[in-house]
Amino acid sequence: MNPLPPIPEAETPKSWSRIVARYRHPRPWRSVIEIAIAAAPLALLWTAGCLALARGQGWAILVCVPAAAFVLRLFVIQHDCGHGSLFRGAAANDWVGRVIGVITLTPYGHWRETHGVHHATSGNLDRRGLGAVDMLTVEEYAALPPWRRGLYRAYRHPLVLFGVGPAYLFFLQQRLPIGLMRGGAGVWLGVMGANLGIAAFIAGGIWLFGLAPFLGIYIPTLALAATAGVWLFYVQHQFERTSWVRQGQWNPHEAALHGSSHYDLPPVLRWFTANIGVHHVHHLNSRIPFYRLDEVLRDFPQLRDIGRMTLAQSLRAAPLALWDARANRLVSFKQARRARPADTVAG
Repeated sequence: MNPLPPIPEAETPKSWSRIVARYRHPRPWRSVIEIAIAAAPLALLWTAGCLALARGQGWAILVCVPAAAFVLRLFVIQHDCGHGSLFRGAAANDWVGRVIGVITLTPYGHWRETHGVHHATSGNLDRRGLGAVDMLTVEEYAALPPWRRGLYRAYRHPLVLFGVGPAYLFFLQQRLPIGLMRGGAGVWLGVMGANLGIAAFIAGGIWLFGLAPFLGIYIPTLALAATAGVWLFYVQHQFERTSWVRQGQWNPHEAALHGSSHYDLPPVLRWFTANIGVHHVHHLNSRIPFYRLDEVLRDFPQLRDIGRMTLAQSLRAAPLALWDARANRLVSFKQARRARPADTVAG
């Protein structure tokens, strides 16, 4: 094994990007095993749940909770495929990603494009939009007419962001290549191909188990997984001491290290979320396979406390909705009112 790269005397975001790049090489057999230990239990849980529900055993709905956890893990594996980090070859990454996308209701090519935009613009106030949670600054919010403020407040309400929003995103919005209408026929074909695959999967499930038993397990499972996935994406960037700057000051390495959190979850949750909580390291180098992110923290414990947030602490991020450039932090509507004259951010 090659020796670890030395830590530079001045630890900067750019130097950390070079250091963690050593871990970007996947281990193909490990990747295959990781897919198997997520997909096989999910198949067993869905089968057991559908069969039990077909016999009128209402408790079967409880299998949706662990099933959703395995769907979430598969989504992170698909995410790694989109970054080309799970296998050495592009074709292997892409085909595995497409197949998993049928399970996660996520058209692989479309998602890969929008997520690539997210990585290229994260933390840049002048390039917000595609592939990210919509966010306004305090000044932008204050300049809106009352009805637009109301819409934004409704959008940022936790019941919408983590309730209605995830179901809308995964069940409806991702059925069309929203945001990439000019991407050409390839984007459309990819999304429509994913839709056909999803339709075939659902039809097969209904044929095997019946309409009510299959949908009674399938829909709650995907709804729970969607909510968990959106929550994870939210807390990875929408936390109090995140980093947002204008184009002239934006630096990709700085945005990666200080604009992304280290969501330090309990071991079981860390496993089901496939280390995606080590998000600052992921943004420093997105080619690192998820199963090697913990190696980075083990070898370089200096990175553990950067942007660290526990499960309990993350709950305080839910009300945050506006970027306060003066305080250099994300604030809630209530905090913004306290810090500004009432007539500036009222409503």
